[in-house]
Amino acid sequence: MDIARAAINKPVNTWLLILILFLGGIWGMMTIGRLEDPAFTIKQAIVVTQYPGATATEVEQEVTENLESAIQQLPQLKRIMSKSLPGRSEITVEINDTYDGSEMPQVWDELRRKVSDNQRLLPSGAGPSVVNDDFGDVFGMFYAVTAPGYSDNEIRDIARFLRRELLLVDGVAKVETRGLPDEVIYVEVPNDRLINTGMPLGSVIDSIQNENTVTTAGSSRIGDMHINIRNDSGFDSVSNIESLRIGQPGSTDQISLVDIANVSRESREIPQEIIRFNGQRAFTLAVAGVADVNIVEVGQAVSAELASLGSEIPLGVQMEPIYAQHEVVDAAINDFMISLAMSVGIVIAVLCLFMGWRVGIVVGLTLLLTVAGTVFLMRIANIEMERISLGALIIAMGMLVDNAIVIAEGMLINMQMGMKAHKAASRAASRTQWPLLGATVIGIMAFSGIGLSPDTTGEFLFSLFAVIGMSLMLSWLLAVTVTPLFGEYLLKVKGAGDQNDPYKGVIYAAYRQVLKFSLVHRWLALVTLLVVTVTSFWAFGFVKQSFFPDSNTPMFFVDYQLPQGADIRATARDIAEIDQMVLEMDGVESVASFIGQGASRFMLTYEPQQPNTGYGQLIVATTDRFLIDELALEVRQKLSAAYPNADVQTRRLVFGPGAGAKIEARFMGPDAKELRRLAEQATAIMAEKDFLMDLRQDWQQRELVIVPNFNEERARLAGINRNDLAQTLDFATQGVTAGSYREGDESIPIIIRPPASERLRVEGLDERLIWSTSEQRYVPVEQVVNSFSTRAEETLIKRRNRHRTLAVQADPVPGRTPAEVLALIRQDIEAIPLPAGYDFEWGGEYEASGEAQASLGSQLPLSFLVMFCISVLIFGKVRQPLIIWLVVPMSICGVVAGLLLTQMPFSFTALLGFLSLSGMLMKNAIVLVDEIDAQLEEGRESTDAVIYASVSRIRPVFLAAATTILGMIPLLGDAFFASMAVTIMGGLAFASILTLIAVPVLYALLFRIRTASDYKV
Repeated sequence: MDIARAAINKPVNTWLLILILFLGGIWGMMTIGRLEDPAFTIKQAIVVTQYPGATATEVEQEVTENLESAIQQLPQLKRIMSKSLPGRSEITVEINDTYDGSEMPQVWDELRRKVSDNQRLLPSGAGPSVVNDDFGDVFGMFYAVTAPGYSDNEIRDIARFLRRELLLVDGVAKVETRGLPDEVIYVEVPNDRLINTGMPLGSVIDSIQNENTVTTAGSSRIGDMHINIRNDSGFDSVSNIESLRIGQPGSTDQISLVDIANVSRESREIPQEIIRFNGQRAFTLAVAGVADVNIVEVGQAVSAELASLGSEIPLGVQMEPIYAQHEVVDAAINDFMISLAMSVGIVIAVLCLFMGWRVGIVVGLTLLLTVAGTVFLMRIANIEMERISLGALIIAMGMLVDNAIVIAEGMLINMQMGMKAHKAASRAASRTQWPLLGATVIGIMAFSGIGLSPDTTGEFLFSLFAVIGMSLMLSWLLAVTVTPLFGEYLLKVKGAGDQNDPYKGVIYAAYRQVLKFSLVHRWLALVTLLVVTVTSFWAFGFVKQSFFPDSNTPMFFVDYQLPQGADIRATARDIAEIDQMVLEMDGVESVASFIGQGASRFMLTYEPQQPNTGYGQLIVATTDRFLIDELALEVRQKLSAAYPNADVQTRRLVFGPGAGAKIEARFMGPDAKELRRLAEQATAIMAEKDFLMDLRQDWQQRELVIVPNFNEERARLAGINRNDLAQTLDFATQGVTAGSYREGDESIPIIIRPPASERLRVEGLDERLIWSTSEQRYVPVEQVVNSFSTRAEETLIKRRNRHRTLAVQADPVPGRTPAEVLALIRQDIEAIPLPAGYDFEWGGEYEASGEAQASLGSQLPLSFLVMFCISVLIFGKVRQPLIIWLVVPMSICGVVAGLLLTQMPFSFTALLGFLSLSGMLMKNAIVLVDEIDAQLEEGRESTDAVIYASVSRIRPVFLAAATTILGMIPLLGDAFFASMAVTIMGGLAFASILTLIAVPVLYALLFRIRTASDYKV
């Protein structure tokens, strides 16, 4: 099939293809979705169960263990992790990677059924369990709102107004408000009124709960109608609560609640969450766009809406972006377009320089059309423009241009030999179209292991495989259709046919001599190549290893953790001081602080911290990303000195999955004390290393608790049980929640407590009065409690796959990679003797990268098999494919040299570059071997054929390498793609020489071509 001839003979069809791709590219560029990172499904859900009053150990044994047993029956389960805390169980359920996003709703429904069926096995007072599976929503437009001088009610009204208006913006899916003052209704009951009226505390609580409970009142048939009986229940105002009538025990008398209590509606005294922005109290507006939307357009619409609302909100209210994903995406796409334009410009400039402006224009137009067509296909396939898909276009650039260069160079040579443009195009395309197609498919298959990997990393990088596949296939199609047509229009050769040998010149002559020497001394050449390759594999051990690189977003986190159980007000006090300290540092643009839990998920790779009163997080925005390491070090040093009792960590945002501690040593076993002993040994080893920082244990310290020693005999005589004691102490300290007041879609807790002057400290607990049912009066607590004692107990118990697991965590200092420091401590940590029944494993980046590589490795055999079969099908023989595959391992030489010289790590993106390099190398080798075979078929002497074919490939190989290497220069400044760019640049620089020396030498060896030392070409 002569595709090129058909394209030239029927130019209307070819121009129709050009028009479709060009206009489709414009349409695609205007309408394609834009995101920061590719969407991937967070296959996790959290099951939260409250068990008020229980210790962490009781929660673990009575709640967590039961629920884990039920959840473990899920066939889709990959991993189950849990945290047992006083009064609360948190179980994280992770689903197997083989299930995609469309299957997750069904999986979560099954999880809910398992959890629901298990509720009957939970102890009294525990539950109901709540399954949260939507915490993976990304709120990319994240704003802080400050309203100094306004009351809490006014702030809540402002938040409701902003949320309501933003939900009306096209493309907005969700709006989340956080950090608002919690509203509660306090029922404050002085002790003397309870005593004077003889009103049991339990009666007050029960009356409020019973009055405010929604219950069914039945139904009745009236004629042909079935009418429900509605029982109005619940309070409709604070005054309605005050007028509640409560019966006195042993009497028919009733009193109003207002006679013994003061009822007020106000903000919660001890907040559950506090947010500040630049030192001022704030709340956050987190906006999420609908799926497959152009986030840039949605973000601009949200910004415009907020600007228009400025005149409708009170004076002094300020809205500042903490993170504006639409601006980040817009800047990233603009940078890409600049990089793409630079790359295309470099390609055209290099081609014009070495092959003339006509060839440069032909190949450049083909390249631009390929990019436009790829954007068109991306839009049709609903692949958004994001970091990975845009990077895929640049990764593929070298292979995209290679196809067109081979055809254009072949046309040029044929025309120099006297052929007309029409025939030259036909001959150049027909001789190489099928080898180029096979090489293109092989190049695509090199990425299939990543794109088809079933894990999160594979899902994250799927667009890379898809875009590379689309662009490369399109580049082949255009190379054999559009390039010949443009070549016929533009290519002109002066003195065509005047010379029989188009390969004259100094460079060609020098290469002939080098190749002649290599063929004559083929064994020496082969041994030299082997030595260089083996040395490079050895030197690869000195290359730094990493998973995903740190983000180039000018922002970093400061995580602050007080001992477990710390009062949130103490945490807030410290964070307020830290806010001011950080804001005064040079290079800091803004500081958003979150106390009590993490922020909303404003990036896909950000993992919010679950509620914890001792936790605070600062999101620090800097003026320049290059200041992050310096500022983070300064913050860490100052905070470690000023707050020695706190764990302080600083960390950067990361690209891709795998956030969290970079180094994690996990000990698993049944006994908490033994786990802590093992963890202390590991901590001591790590503490000696100056290349580690942020050393901590994930169980935190034991918490001090007060335990009343209950006298059951005396309590029985007084008619008092443990629940009565717990309720009395709860009332005396923080207050008892006695239901909720419903107002619209809000539920406001009703809390019964004594006035502030009577809320007791620890020292006065034994003086508290408790109602005795047998004596029908209040008696001192000390009558039923022998004493109050203190003890330290575990208040955070973590489990992994149903085993207690304590992790020692750390991060490498700037300039060191996790793989590097792990290698330095691994032997010492693994030498810690483990008692029977205890296990150890590495987590952190080692585990994440290992899982990703294992998933990739499971796909690679099939990918390589397909690639090998294609190479065999191209030639219909075995020795030619063998030559091609023998060359591939040698490509590591330039990669190692490039990474060592630049001190870049071999990251996951560098692996992508290596796969791209392998595809380009195999394409060059396939075309060269095919050309040797073609020369032999035309009757050339074997040695002559090898030399002539090799010489004919100098220019296309050199130009493809030069254009690709120079086209990678714009990526050197990109944190995500820098190591990939170095890998391709260094690898290609060596691979170009490799192809032109190793392939002819191996061909001569395998086909036993004898070469006289004095032959002439």
